[in-house]
Amino acid sequence: MSYSRVILVTGGVRGIGRAIATRLAEPGAAVIVTHARPDSPGVAETVAELQTKAAAAEAQCWPAEDPDATGRLEALAAKYGRLDVLVNNAGLTKDGLAVRLSDEDWRKVLEANLFGAFNCARAAARIMMKARKGRIISLSSVVAFCGNPGQANYAASKAGLVAMTKCLALELAGRGITVNTVAPGFIETDMTRALPDKVRAALLTRIPLGAIGRPEDVAEAVAFLASEGSGYITGQTIHVNGGMYL
Repeated sequence: MSYSRVILVTGGVRGIGRAIATRLAEPGAAVIVTHARPDSPGVAETVAELQTKAAAAEAQCWPAEDPDATGRLEALAAKYGRLDVLVNNAGLTKDGLAVRLSDEDWRKVLEANLFGAFNCARAAARIMMKARKGRIISLSSVVAFCGNPGQANYAASKAGLVAMTKCLALELAGRGITVNTVAPGFIETDMTRALPDKVRAALLTRIPLGAIGRPEDVAEAVAFLASEGSGYITGQTIHVNGGMYL
């Protein structure tokens, strides 16, 4: 079967990742989402939803930093005939003040968030270069630009994605591949819903639009960068933060 687009969203079974995968799903497209653990919640529900919107959908269990990411992406391209869009959304947090942050927590976050994205982008680029077109989009964060106490590892990993994007954009532009990032602010997810009311209220005072964002807000920005209409945009970061960082 021939598909209109083949889309891979890492970390795509919940939260922002699921919103992105659902937004990109369209008749004729194949959408593949990944999750890092066999017991990840929401896998079946996500695939079922995607199957109502796209021509094909599946979930695969492997972390973005998997040493065999190249083989996995090549297998996807062989199965579906192409790879048009990669969304690097997979990541994790292990927060703690820098003076107390363990080497292991620093390493794990950098490995998952930054190396994982590079690992998949490199594999996708090799496939897309042959087709002379493609979209690579990575999820950064507002904290990459304004910092946040207790998140030195996370902020460093997300800032690294911005620099990586610029380099890949320059390297791949001649092959018709655009590379961009989306930097969400505070978005309504399981993590932010668990915050105490006082913390949420304090956050809102820092957001000029006066509201925490929705995963769908981020998904819309990703959908634009994945579209044909964004073909003259590369190496850029779109901020989705309600004015928190200007």
